[in-house]
Amino acid sequence: MELDPETVQGNPHGKPCRWVGFVSVAVRRRSRFRSVAMVESSTTERMSLKDRKCVVTGGTRGIGLSISKAFMGAGAEVAVVSTRPPTEEVTKSLTELGKWHLINGDLGDIKSTEAIGDEALEVLGKVDVLVNNAGVAPVDQLETLSVEDWDKTMAVNVRAPFMLAQKFSKGMIERRAGKIVNVTSIVGSRGVHMHAAYGASKAALDHLTKTMTVEWAKYNIQTNSVAPTIVMTDMGKKAWGDPERGGPMLARIPAGRFGEPAEVADAVLFLASEAANFISGQILCVDGGYTTI
Repeated sequence: MELDPETVQGNPHGKPCRWVGFVSVAVRRRSRFRSVAMVESSTTERMSLKDRKCVVTGGTRGIGLSISKAFMGAGAEVAVVSTRPPTEEVTKSLTELGKWHLINGDLGDIKSTEAIGDEALEVLGKVDVLVNNAGVAPVDQLETLSVEDWDKTMAVNVRAPFMLAQKFSKGMIERRAGKIVNVTSIVGSRGVHMHAAYGASKAALDHLTKTMTVEWAKYNIQTNSVAPTIVMTDMGKKAWGDPERGGPMLARIPAGRFGEPAEVADAVLFLASEAANFISGQILCVDGGYTTI
């Protein structure tokens, strides 16, 4: 699309600028001089993570495994954080895709989280993309929810993402480039029975996403949240596969179904790529329209 010529703020030549797609050409009368501010590249190139060094927490199961696979399929080298060793099947599937590293640790423990960050920098050399995906979700009523479960949920779902983002942001700031994607949930913006701790933690992480943008966007670091509805991971199938329990929730989703892990991974991949360089501080709901009602 070609827009009428207009003076664009930041044009060093102080001349009218014509925008054609992604290409800005400063036109100077009586001169052949042209300044290209941004050259258009293909969508495939912008969605590529070739040579990117990425960290995915909770990356050996469920949504996290789909994210790890999507990133590696896009050319990234991935450090996968897990609390337990992956199965042989998972190990084989990741190895077939490319280069990856397994980091075992407990994101609910401060020292272990610090060690995870240190090991990621050691094996990768730097971190271009951080995906805070790992989370815990105690299911209990408010009157019986234990303080221990509350504290563990906040430690894993909020404190660990903060700590890892803080550690990796130093290099991102120096390089003036970085991506942070926090996997949250629609429960962070909707009250859901027996999910008080989980919902509160995801709401906190969404807010942290916005604060990261306010403080780090000036360094060309984009931070966003991806908020799924119920997703049909193995855990999701066990928890919501029963029509008696899942039916009422399913009825509230305009799309008429629950999500799939790959659909969440695609959203995360987009936000981690150069295709999303001007998107920051947003909460992308992958929910089949649930939050529209």
